[in-house]
Formats: sequence, structure tokens, C-alpha cells
Amino acid sequence: MSDDQRASGTAGYLMEMGALKRGKRTGWWIVGVKDPETIAEHSFRTALIGAVLAMMEGADPARVALLCTFHDTQETRVGDIPWVGRRYLTAAKNEDVTRDQLADAHPAVAAGIQAVVDEYETGDSLEVLVAHDADKLECVIQGLEYLEQGYRNAREWVDTTRSRLKTPSAMALADAAETMSSLDWQRTYLR
Repeated sequence: MSDDQRASGTAGYLMEMGALKRGKRTGWWIVGVKDPETIAEHSFRTALIGAVLAMMEGADPARVALLCTFHDTQETRVGDIPWVGRRYLTAAKNEDVTRDQLADAHPAVAAGIQAVVDEYETGDSLEVLVAHDADKLECVIQGLEYLEQGYRNAREWVDTTRSRLKTPSAMALADAAETMSSLDWQRTYLR
């Protein structure tokens, strides 16, 4: 493949990732949220949470943020399948979807992103553990925000997801978030 074709393949991947800004997180529809967050919004805050958790847990923040950034990129092709739906479907592995997404990309880009996704899906390092907790903690925080907006059915999702947290830091942050309003951060500036 020529350099121009590889550049087009890589640019095509980047354009495809734009679909994450439009794709909604479907699990929230189940609890009645009419306009849930997008996959990209979830991934952005997951990456931030991942970096913070990594700092608290002594893991590599940049590595965790990178793992979190790419953790749901496959959803451009398979959609955001909620947990209840996964019981009835057999979907391609995220690693395989990523391989297809990057088939025409620059070889270094394809190898780099593939390695990140493979690590997130099958790794057992502290960074992977923290990245998985970041994904869950983001869901907990988003659920708390939806509860605050009146979506009472989000409570079960918050509690179930929270029970799956593994790191002490993620559990502590979930506990703290439970006691706060989503606007508590600005109260200092309003005084």
C-alpha cells in the first residue's frame, strides 16, 4: 500500500472516531434517560478519571489515560451494547473490531492502537485494573448525575456498578461522590 493510501486509511480511522461524538450510551435509555451522554463524552471523562486514579494508585497515569481513551472506540462498528443485551448477542471481540478499523491505517498507528486495545481487553497490569475501574467509576458518577436530574431508575445501575470497583481509590472516590451534588465544585467560587 502506498503512503497516500496509508494516510487516507489513518485519516479514515480518525473520521470514524467522530461517530463516537454522536453515538449515545444506550444503557441509560433503559433507565429512562431521554438524552444520554455520548460514547465520546463517556470516554473523555473515563480518561481523566483513569489518570487521577492512576496517580492515587501508583500506576502510570499516561498509560491508564491512553487505555481509557481507546476502550470503547469499537462502538463505531458494533454500537454500545448494554449489559442486558450482551446476554443475547455474540459480538466480535473488541480486539478484532479494532484490527478491522485499522486495516488501512499507517502500520505504526495500527500496531500502536492495536496494542493498547489488546492490553485493555486481556492485560492484568495495575494500569489495566485502574483503567477498568475508571470506566466503572465514570458510570457511577454519570449515574449519580442522572439521579440528581430525577432519573430514579439509575440507582440500581449506580449500586451494581459501584459494587464492581476493585481499587481502594475508586471506592473512596465513589463514596465521596455519593455525598456530593454535581455542582459542589463551584460552591467555593460562589461565596
